[in-house]
Amino acid sequence: MTTRGQTVLDVEGLRMRYGVNDVLHDVTFHARQGEVLTLLGPNGAGKTTTIEILEGFRMRSAGRVDVLGADPAHGDEQWRARLGVVLQSWRDHSKWRVRELLVHLGAYFTPYSTERIRRPWDADELLDTVGLTEHADKRIRMLSGGQRRRLDVAIGIVGCPELLFLDEPTAGMDPEARREFHDLIHRLTDSFETTILLTTHDLDEAEKLSDRILILAGGRIIADGSADELSRRIAGEAEVRWTRDGQRFVHTTTESTKFVYELFQQYGEAIDELEVRRASLEDTYMTLVRQAESGRTKVTARTLEEVTR
Repeated sequence: MTTRGQTVLDVEGLRMRYGVNDVLHDVTFHARQGEVLTLLGPNGAGKTTTIEILEGFRMRSAGRVDVLGADPAHGDEQWRARLGVVLQSWRDHSKWRVRELLVHLGAYFTPYSTERIRRPWDADELLDTVGLTEHADKRIRMLSGGQRRRLDVAIGIVGCPELLFLDEPTAGMDPEARREFHDLIHRLTDSFETTILLTTHDLDEAEKLSDRILILAGGRIIADGSADELSRRIAGEAEVRWTRDGQRFVHTTTESTKFVYELFQQYGEAIDELEVRRASLEDTYMTLVRQAESGRTKVTARTLEEVTR
């Protein structure tokens, strides 16, 4: 059992080696109950390996890992019942009908129901939550790509998980379905205090959903903080745009407030269409990954200490 604010994920000095190649180097991070933690990184950075270790599907080479109070390398069925996993895609169950599959899978969680958490999630309520009520009796092979993705999410949360792993959860969803999914994530964290570890290549999605963002590159955590912290304290620069007498101007500065103040002091009402644009999460992400790939990891790590202090 966990209580609000309690540490759900606690990883320290995690290392993974395949043969003579180190895939993960002293990875350290934590997540608390009800927090959405997003893991970003280029392909080959070690994201999948990290998550598989946390899920108990892969043995680590070294380091300490605590997930919901247990070492995932030795997690039993009762421990696994507290986890939810949404993979990038499912490739079976095509002949099942939507509702009957959720009822069937949910039955496996019944023995692990507790006074605090009733398992499984009621199938009809779950269908309504993920927007599949009108498709309840449809065979899975007849679902559209977006509808299938909603079913993937429903399968992942049918056991009312305390910790949910989401791997590219909105891939294939249209904009409306994506917004509905984001609402679902907020409901899970706000109403059910579910902790979520999300991987995505959609930086806009990461910025909207995350309480904290981890950036993994070259098997190392190179940044840890909220999107705002990362953009303000690591990237640091802002772009100021304005027009004057029909001319368009652009200036990059680390002191945007001071610059705008001095700009109005000098030109006053002649300034028009003023816009201050801070570095986006994408800008920050690309900057940090390039620094790591060019061997400037130590510089980034010192900056990170300021972010997480």
